[in-house]
Amino acid sequence: MLTKSSADSIGFIGLGDIGAPMAFRILEAGHALRVWNRGPGRSDAFAARGVPVAASAADLAASCDVVCLCVSNTEAVQEVVFGPGGVAASGREGLVVLDLSTTHPVRTQEMATRLAEAHRMRWVDAPVSGGPAGARAGTLAVFAGGETADVERVRPLLMSFAGRVTHMGANGCGMAMKACNQILSFTNAAVAAEMLHMAARFGIDPALVPEAIVGGFADSSFMRHYGQRLVDGTATGSTVTAVKDMDIATDLGRSTGSPLPVTGLVASLFKLALAQGDRNSGLGAPMRLYAQGPLVARQAQSTSSKAGSPDTK
Repeated sequence: MLTKSSADSIGFIGLGDIGAPMAFRILEAGHALRVWNRGPGRSDAFAARGVPVAASAADLAASCDVVCLCVSNTEAVQEVVFGPGGVAASGREGLVVLDLSTTHPVRTQEMATRLAEAHRMRWVDAPVSGGPAGARAGTLAVFAGGETADVERVRPLLMSFAGRVTHMGANGCGMAMKACNQILSFTNAAVAAEMLHMAARFGIDPALVPEAIVGGFADSSFMRHYGQRLVDGTATGSTVTAVKDMDIATDLGRSTGSPLPVTGLVASLFKLALAQGDRNSGLGAPMRLYAQGPLVARQAQSTSSKAGSPDTK
């Protein structure tokens, strides 16, 4: 068990596929933890471990120094913090809202300002990358935005489930960095899909590709983690979340006057997959536009031997 590294009482809201393992890591680090989840049933595993389950977000905030959020989108954060029975209704001065969700950077700035001015509470946006597996292993990458003192206050808490915490700047910068991260991740997925499909159509065994590029400039963490799953057709995730994250990125491009032509194209591929009913492929969605199952090499065929070629003599 990890040693306790903070005297703060911690609340956690949002016990989904990534939130729950993060909350369990916080518990195992020895922090005093309370939880609440908007949907029923998600709190049961924590109650079984003796963790107090709050009746509402406001009830949770009333007895916590830091309230962690890991919810689905910007609107959910807004509701949990400022809605009826929300964190702002009962949290005391100096409470830190630690938003681990993936939300819009501009809206994050607005909410942080509102919380500080109207309620004298603090805000740190700290979205994560690494998925449920990274949360369970305690190796997530965390991008933090907020005042230095606030980030340093929650850093020991973040390190209970993170391998690295990088302070990116003021409020909103953590969320902006997550948008940058998602641009890289989803663009990698789209390019890898079309590359693997072309290799297979030429006759290359696509399963050899991730191994073949190791050590070269094209080697990447993405291909090491997802390459074989793309080939096998087993890459899964939330295509809905992918579209949401790419919408944030493209909107951030518009608001900053930054051209994102490649990102816009990749976002359209994920939207196409979602429009075709693919809700559960996540990073595998572009590959399923090419192949619905495992990617299989076709026998190589030279252009000179194709039927109808004028060079037949």
